[in-house]
Amino acid sequence: MTTPADAFPAFGGPPARPRPRDLGVRIGLLAPGPTNSIVDVPGISVGHRSIWRDEPAPPAGRGTARTGVTAIVPFKPEELFMNRVAAGAAVLNGAGEMIGITSIGEWGVIETPIFLTSSMAIGRVYDAVVELLVARIPAAGIDDALMPVVAECDDGYLNASRTVQVEAADVRAALDGARGADAGAPASGVVGAGVGMHGFELKGGIGNASRVVPAVIRPRFGRAAGGSSSAEAPSFHVGVLTLTNFGRIERLTIDGVAIGAVLAAEGWPSTTAREQGSCIVVVATDAPLLPNQLNRLARRAGLGLARAGSTGGHASGEIFVALSTTLRSQRGGGPLVGTTHIHDEFLDPFFAAVVEATEEAVIDSLFVADTVIGRDGHRLAGLPVARVLELLGAAGRLADREPPVSSR
Repeated sequence: MTTPADAFPAFGGPPARPRPRDLGVRIGLLAPGPTNSIVDVPGISVGHRSIWRDEPAPPAGRGTARTGVTAIVPFKPEELFMNRVAAGAAVLNGAGEMIGITSIGEWGVIETPIFLTSSMAIGRVYDAVVELLVARIPAAGIDDALMPVVAECDDGYLNASRTVQVEAADVRAALDGARGADAGAPASGVVGAGVGMHGFELKGGIGNASRVVPAVIRPRFGRAAGGSSSAEAPSFHVGVLTLTNFGRIERLTIDGVAIGAVLAAEGWPSTTAREQGSCIVVVATDAPLLPNQLNRLARRAGLGLARAGSTGGHASGEIFVALSTTLRSQRGGGPLVGTTHIHDEFLDPFFAAVVEATEEAVIDSLFVADTVIGRDGHRLAGLPVARVLELLGAAGRLADREPPVSSR
């Protein structure tokens, strides 16, 4: 089914602001990939559908919509269903939901794209994904159920979420709009599932970052295997996409600098009484990693959140999933399967890459997202970028750069 061109009105949200790395912010030691986003991992594409409406409250209308859907797509859905990717998952604090996490834990694979959305819309998105994929994936003699992965964060501060604002057409638009690295970095900030999200009592949303794991990987003990050179050993990518919806402003930390404490002292408003919300982290890599190793990568996302200032609050849901686009599990294969994978002793650089990229993705979501006003006049201010750059510069944390584009 083709969606009419006028089915989605023009997005009414604020334009994206510059990314932190474009303004001289350098987090961590490893280099980013070409787009500094999750699509640096070959096979990964990302699509967003942003929903922004201002209608009367029910029953006259649907109320204020500040929400959306984001799709992270490893390969085309029909290919992915027949040749699943290895996956792992971890939970830091479980006041949230990711449909599909139990089958990931049991089988160690993902067979559908991953979808992110509003808490109250998670069931509707799941239903829409099933309908979409059943129509697109031929049975091909395999009578098997589809097990989509759908995760959520609560955008109810800005979004009239008690009216489910997401429709099946929105899910289809996110999936059909997914693009890879050839289209550049996917949008961050106020976009897709991130339209209504908060971050450290400011405007949050979608964040992206990536890291390149160097070609010569040193084991925890001893020398690099076989004395291999960078010309002989492959390099790998680790990409992270975050849905950022957590945190207290006084805890915000950027590249080790206590930025939030200064902002709070300068009177930046508090909009939440406690740390609440969630953060979904999707980690992707082209390194051949086994499901138990991907569980370990997913767990390291929590360290990246902590470096940015998360304490994993009581009412917050930090749920992480990691996948490998290289290690595949084909349906209908033989009883014996041979695999080549990274030895455990060589995992440390991948752990570091996840921590760095997760931290930067959180900060990316804050820098790019500008102020949004939502339901009942609720307002989330954008990060005061110019002031943050002053503080980072004073701490010696900025690389040489041009003057900031934004005046905020």
